[in-house]
Amino acid sequence: MRRLKLRQGKERGGISVIVALLMVVLLGFGAIAVDVGMLYAEKAQLQNGADAAALAVAQRCARNQADPNCATTSAIAATMVNGNALDGRSNVRSLALDLPNRTVKVTASAQEQGEEPNKVSLFFANALGISSAEVNATSSVHWGSPVKGPTPFPITVSICQVRGQAGVMQLLQLHGNNANPDCLYGPSGAAVQGGFGGLKQGTGICGAIIDIAASTAGGDTGNNPPPNCEATLNSWAADMNAGKNVILLLPIFNAVNGTGSNAVYGLKTFAAFSVVGWKFGTPGLPYTFRNRSTDNTSGLECREPCRGIIGTFVEYVSLADGYTLGAIDPDGVTVVEVTG
Repeated sequence: MRRLKLRQGKERGGISVIVALLMVVLLGFGAIAVDVGMLYAEKAQLQNGADAAALAVAQRCARNQADPNCATTSAIAATMVNGNALDGRSNVRSLALDLPNRTVKVTASAQEQGEEPNKVSLFFANALGISSAEVNATSSVHWGSPVKGPTPFPITVSICQVRGQAGVMQLLQLHGNNANPDCLYGPSGAAVQGGFGGLKQGTGICGAIIDIAASTAGGDTGNNPPPNCEATLNSWAADMNAGKNVILLLPIFNAVNGTGSNAVYGLKTFAAFSVVGWKFGTPGLPYTFRNRSTDNTSGLECREPCRGIIGTFVEYVSLADGYTLGAIDPDGVTVVEVTG
């Protein structure tokens, strides 16, 4: 019997070629699984950093344009970008600031220790000749006074209760005797008969949608507890019991016509109001909370037939959503929002 001789050398060479080809494929899959995953993680960190940096700069500019952090060289931008990186290192690639249009745009990029900025070193892809990839993230932010958006509670107050009154504890009455006799609620210098700032609510909601450009809002007497507001008031009470601040954006009027539920308010802006108590209708939660003087250090108790809300107007830069922004109104609140 003849023995067959195996050509082992040639077969080994063929297997080596196959293994080499498969290694390229495996390295490709490794590059996708590891390197691309790493790039996505880096991108997410940079996006968080860019958002935080743009918001921080916009807040500084909204408060005071002379602030050194309201500048293209803002140190707070670098702090925010680095603070959102897991290794504490990122790069502010660019910061564009447009003060007349109240916008800021921050681009954050990767930064590895001892390496050139904007790039991330790759592992598996390096074996394929791709040693690094550029990673950036951009965030655009706009700030201004809200001209259209939701008021969370159906109340509007006079401009004279806001202007020059920041930090002064007040009782804003919706119904009852005027607690602010020197405050001109309307052109006639008198309070609205049959109502002191109650607003007609939106369908099925506690508050209303306010459009400053439309200039007017329909009134309500404010005598009865506003419907659809129990959950809102309970949430305020829960936050206050937990030591949290409850700050509302309230529409402000500077003119009024009509009486009671037929009153029409001329709107000017929104202002920030920090709530410490209220009384609406029948005593008891949620319609009465921290209203009596024992609960309210200012002693501004809202007695029958009073309906109102107690607190102070505050200088405030809000991150609230859902508002259309316009030019800064010195009597109103400023809202900062991410636009891109």
